[in-house]
Amino acid sequence: MPRHRHTPGSFIIAAVMKKETRVNHPPRAELPEGNTPVIDPVYRSVKYTYPTIAEGRTLSGRGGFYYTRGGNPTTRQLETLAAELQGTEDAIAVASGMAAISNCLLANLASGDNLVFFTESYKPSRSLIRDILPRFGITHAMLSVSDHAAIEQTFARPETRMVFFESPTNPMLRVADLEFLLGLAEKHQVTTVLDNTFAGFHNHGDYPVDLYIHSLTKFASGHGDVMGGLIAGNQDRIRRIRHFAVDFGAVLDPAAAYEILRGMRTYFVRYRHQCDSALALARHLQSHPGVSRVFYPGLPDDPGHDLARRQMQDFGAVVSFEVDANRDQTWAFIDALQLFVTCASLGSSESLVAPARLYWGTDLDATELEQSLIRDSTVRIAVGLEHVDDLKHDLDQALGKALGMAQNRA
Repeated sequence: MPRHRHTPGSFIIAAVMKKETRVNHPPRAELPEGNTPVIDPVYRSVKYTYPTIAEGRTLSGRGGFYYTRGGNPTTRQLETLAAELQGTEDAIAVASGMAAISNCLLANLASGDNLVFFTESYKPSRSLIRDILPRFGITHAMLSVSDHAAIEQTFARPETRMVFFESPTNPMLRVADLEFLLGLAEKHQVTTVLDNTFAGFHNHGDYPVDLYIHSLTKFASGHGDVMGGLIAGNQDRIRRIRHFAVDFGAVLDPAAAYEILRGMRTYFVRYRHQCDSALALARHLQSHPGVSRVFYPGLPDDPGHDLARRQMQDFGAVVSFEVDANRDQTWAFIDALQLFVTCASLGSSESLVAPARLYWGTDLDATELEQSLIRDSTVRIAVGLEHVDDLKHDLDQALGKALGMAQNRA
């Protein structure tokens, strides 16, 4: 039975087809039945067709594809994998972590709604909420994630519709009390949105969070060479967000989705190694005379340790600490590091370092900075895959150079 005329290369016998036509309707490499690739191919096509219009209407209703802005087989594979890992029904992948945050918030808030978020948040998230959302008539309350009294008071306001938060927070690794936040949100019918990038797909899935955000650029990719974002939740919520994100053109390119899927194959191996190294480095820094304080929930004396141990499977791959120095000495320490790359990201195979106030605190006033715990001497490291002994040595030699201390430590 002949295929429909819309199937490329089928409506003219190849032997009489002009070459100019043939290059636009090339022969297909059809796999024999039972012969399947070990790695699924990347679907680069923007457009998808069907044997007949009637069949197209039927097949599209069963998960078929029309146009890559609205869906793509490669991107869909990433979405279904991520949703399963996070413990949700569905997910939508978009072009970056901030695309995930902005589309999630805008799709769920309207003029007159109030959004609760926290000083202990990613700087671009604060900028979006404080500088851009008010243009749409969306108000906000920026509190501290540990100020339970203020949170409870603000949730009780009838215009409060959503809470957006991180756990652990960026860059100071405060741990939110999920039972308190989610219980209060349920009581007041407030939608909960958790940026779960630091904790990863394997954490917090057993909590009744309405929507999870991930920057796929980080641990999902794992190599710092591709960007992406993801929103995960139940089918109804994701369906509404997908309609919004498609119209806003937030699509993730299928080539990027393919690279992120490749990164996900080593996700657990990388994350476990990085968490083990982060804990070892936190302990090492805690004993260093040039470090006055270490922020890492894996340390027993960290304020968030008990919460993290109860809520998470591990303690993460990011460590922040205060150098016992002024700003110039702190920057000199960062500049002296040889293995840690100075830039703002995390989850890569190489270890990264950044001055916390310069990178994540320039939009905060004095009171907000005090609330956030960020100081001129605060440093954040995102641990990579290098041998932990080499990373310890690098930290020691850089601290020695910057502070004039002996570098020979066990």
